[in-house]
Amino acid sequence: MSILLEVRNLCKTYSQQAGLFRQRSICALNDISFSLLEGRTLAIVGETGSGKSTLAKLLVGIEKPDQGEIILAGTAVQISHYRQYNHIIRYIFQDATTSLNPHQKVGQLLDDTLRFNTQMNVEQRRQKIRLTLKQLGLLDDHAEFYPHMFSGGQLQRVALARALILDPKLLILDEALTALDPSLRAQIINLLLELQQKSGLAYLLISNHLRIIKHLADDLLVLHYGKVLDYGPTAYVIANPQHDYTQKLISSASA
Repeated sequence: MSILLEVRNLCKTYSQQAGLFRQRSICALNDISFSLLEGRTLAIVGETGSGKSTLAKLLVGIEKPDQGEIILAGTAVQISHYRQYNHIIRYIFQDATTSLNPHQKVGQLLDDTLRFNTQMNVEQRRQKIRLTLKQLGLLDDHAEFYPHMFSGGQLQRVALARALILDPKLLILDEALTALDPSLRAQIINLLLELQQKSGLAYLLISNHLRIIKHLADDLLVLHYGKVLDYGPTAYVIANPQHDYTQKLISSASA
């Protein structure tokens, strides 16, 4: 397996108003480095304010790092040209309901994704939509459904369909499984593992749900106030945390 994503010395600082005429700097990420192999899953954990969401925003080009490199499939990513890479990295939001246009049928939503990002003609797009829905356990007829017509589990599958329809190499799952009830969560996790096995997809899983992490993640990275505290194979980090903060996270998640 080759390295799909490599992050080198990534830093991000924000300015915050600290008074009428003063601003202070908030370091969201400080010298972050890690790598992710094809077909593997890296979980990123940390409390609110640890830098997890900032890292995701940098990886998908929503924001630009102050310094450091993001290397994707061997090529340094230029954020100003991020449209070249948005078919390789796709983002799954925590709440599928709010990330989908309620006034747009699922087929239209998927067709727009293909029209704006590929050179496919109408018939090619139609076939791709049909195959993607089938891949995720949905029916052809679901293309004519609006988001409110789906159950929670089906909505998460629709969100996955929108991401997967461009055949990405990496999915960022930002708390995308936490809100699902246990039975639906198990279905989606099994689906993700099946897709990974078949296509070699890599996942970046942002979550503090230890059971999900144990089930899905090959490697684990612990963030605290923008710094990496622990990083390594998931089972090893959980069994041998190097910092008290990591131990507290593991203990609270296991309680």
